Amino acid sequence: GYKDGSVLYSRIIDVIKFARKFICVENITWTQSFAKLTWSRISDLVITHFLSEAVPDEASKLIGFQDVIRSTTEFENTLRGMMFISPDRKDGKLTQFVDDVEVHFAVRKRNEILVKARYILVQYDYKNPLASDDHGDSVVDLLFQPEKCFISKSALQLMKLVHGALKDACLSSARVAKEFCYAARDALLLYKAIVPVQLEKQLNSISPVAAIIHNDFYHLSQEILGLAFEYRADFPSGQQKLVVFVDLAPIFSQMADGILRRQIQLAAANLSEAIDGADGFQNTHQSQHCESAKFSIEQVVFILEKIHIMWESVLPRSIYRRSMFHVLGPVFSRITKDMLLIDDMAAEETLQLQGLIHLALENLSSLFLSLVENDDDEKFLDHHTWVQLDESIPSLKKFRKLAELLDMSLKSITAAWESGELANCGFTSSEMRNFIKAIFADSPLRKECLGWIVATPA
Repeated sequence: GYKDGSVLYSRIIDVIKFARKFICVENITWTQSFAKLTWSRISDLVITHFLSEAVPDEASKLIGFQDVIRSTTEFENTLRGMMFISPDRKDGKLTQFVDDVEVHFAVRKRNEILVKARYILVQYDYKNPLASDDHGDSVVDLLFQPEKCFISKSALQLMKLVHGALKDACLSSARVAKEFCYAARDALLLYKAIVPVQLEKQLNSISPVAAIIHNDFYHLSQEILGLAFEYRADFPSGQQKLVVFVDLAPIFSQMADGILRRQIQLAAANLSEAIDGADGFQNTHQSQHCESAKFSIEQVVFILEKIHIMWESVLPRSIYRRSMFHVLGPVFSRITKDMLLIDDMAAEETLQLQGLIHLALENLSSLFLSLVENDDDEKFLDHHTWVQLDESIPSLKKFRKLAELLDMSLKSITAAWESGELANCGFTSSEMRNFIKAIFADSPLRKECLGWIVATPA
C-alpha cells in the first residue's frame, strides 16, 4: 500500500504540475478549467483505492491514520497553493473524508462498547452467583484497602471493558480518545442505571445478591478513583482531565452505602419482629410464655446466623464486622431492656431468663468468633475475646452482665453498683432500683440497698 499516502500524493502533484506547465502553459484560467474536469474523478479514485482501504478497524491503528490525515491535508493545501482547487476548502473532499472517518470510527466504537456493557449487565445471572465453581476470580483486591471482596462477574467484565476503552483512548487521537473516554464513563453509569432496577426485589430482601451488589458498587467506586492515576499520563495532550471520573466515585460509594444500610434495616426489622414474639419475656415461669420466649431467642439466633454466613463470605472483612456490630448492638440492647422492664420476677423466672441469655450467647459463639481478631488456630471464646467484643458492642457487655445479676444476692448487686462495675456495663441507677424491686421482696435490707444506690452516683 501507500502507507501515509505521501508517495501517491507526490506523484499526483507531479502529474498536475506537468499538465499545468505543458498543457495549460501556466495559464491560471486554463489550470482551473482543467481542475474542474479532473479533480472530482481524481479525488474519487483516491478515496476508493487508497483512503477507504486505509481506514483503521481498531484503535491501536488510529495513530498511524493520523499520518494519512496529515499527508492528505498537506496534499490539498499544496493543490490550493497551485490554484488547482479553491482556497475556501469547498473542494477539500479528501480532508473531509478523513476527518469524517475518524469521527465515525469514534462514534461506532463508543456504541459498540455500550452495547457490550448493556449485554454484560442484562445477561448476567445474579440468582446464585456463589454456586459457580469458577468464582475464584470474582474475589478481588480492593484498590485503597488491604482487603478482598467478592464481586459479580458482570462488574468484573464491565471493568475489563472500561480498562480496554481507556487503553484504546491512550493510543488514539484527541478526538477519538474523547469518545472512548465517554464510552467508559457511560458504561459505568449503565451499571448504576440497570442493575439496581433489575434486582430491585433482591435488594429489598436480605439476600447474598444484595451483599454482592453492594460490593460491586464499593469496588467500582475505588476502581474509578484509580483510573486517573493509571491512564492520565498516557492520554493525548489536552484530554487528561477527561479520564478523571472523580465525580462518579462518590455516587457509586453512596449507592454501596445505601444498599448496605437497607440490608441492615431489613435485618433489624426481622430481629425486632422476632423479639416481639417473646412478649417482653414476662411470666417465663409459665410453660406457654417460656416456650414463646425460647422460640423468640431461637429465631433471633437463626436470623443472626443466616446473616453471619451470608455476609462473612461476601463482604470485605472491615465492612462485615462493622455491619454486624450495627445489627447486634440493638438486639442485645432491646432484649436487656425488655427483661429489665419486668416489674415482678419469681425465682423461677430469674433462672429462665438467665437460661435464655445463656442460650443466645452459646448459639452465637461462631458469630462472635468471626468478629474478633484471633491468631490461634483453635478459636474459642476466652477472656480476651469477650473484651474485644464488649468494646465493639457495648450492649453485649450489659447483656452478659444481666445473666450474672439474675443469680446474684442483693448485697452483691449493691456492692457491684457501689464499685462502679454495673455503671461501666451500662446500667443506670433507675434500672438497678427497678431490677431490685422486681426480684427481691420488700425488706429493711432492700430499702437500705436502694438507698445506697440512690446515694451513689453512677
